[in-house]
Amino acid sequence: MIIDDDELDRLVLQHYLKKYENLEIVASFDSAEKAIPYLELPIDLLLTETILKGMSGLEFRKLAHKIPACIFVSSHPELAAGAFEINTLDFITKPLTPERFHYSMQRLFDFFKLKEKCESYDAMLGENCIKIKEGGSIFQIQKTDILYLEALKDYTRIITLEKNHCILDSLGNLLHKSFFDSFIRIHRSYAVPRHLIRGKSCHEIELAHHIKLPIGRAYKNNLSFFEL
Repeated sequence: MIIDDDELDRLVLQHYLKKYENLEIVASFDSAEKAIPYLELPIDLLLTETILKGMSGLEFRKLAHKIPACIFVSSHPELAAGAFEINTLDFITKPLTPERFHYSMQRLFDFFKLKEKCESYDAMLGENCIKIKEGGSIFQIQKTDILYLEALKDYTRIITLEKNHCILDSLGNLLHKSFFDSFIRIHRSYAVPRHLIRGKSCHEIELAHHIKLPIGRAYKNNLSFFEL
């Protein structure tokens, strides 16, 4: 479902979406009010502007909470932080570019793959390891083997050198558990173990194994311990 009160922007989104054979445009509207009757349809993705005439895209997202994935395509970057507080997969700032849209679609496809897999995932935290049930197998991961955590909506991907795992829990919830008390959040999408940080610039940190991750503006103070 697409919602944008700018006709040209709706056409651009439709043009990009048609390049993906596994995506079908169910409906396209110039206002959120017109989309309300369609909320009972089995829609997987909402693409909406944040500020619209009448009901805003942010307000509509709260009504459309049953739609699993929401991507805001917005002329108002200052609203990004608030958007991520209401169950948002991605926030794209206009003008839209093919490269940025493709990146967002990859996040979308990853999300649904993990959503399907994670429904059979379970996790149990121990003092120094986490046990993860994936289908019929159980994996035990030592805390010291975790390179970083990556948020993906209601799921969290655990990145290790050997294998990436996923658990059905948000990054924010995990970081409140004592098992992850040595991790710090550096971005809305990433948290890292303090001891693996090897370097830091204005916009990114470098971990062991030459891994580089971005620093979110809202999380820069979390890295104050790394200052001289």
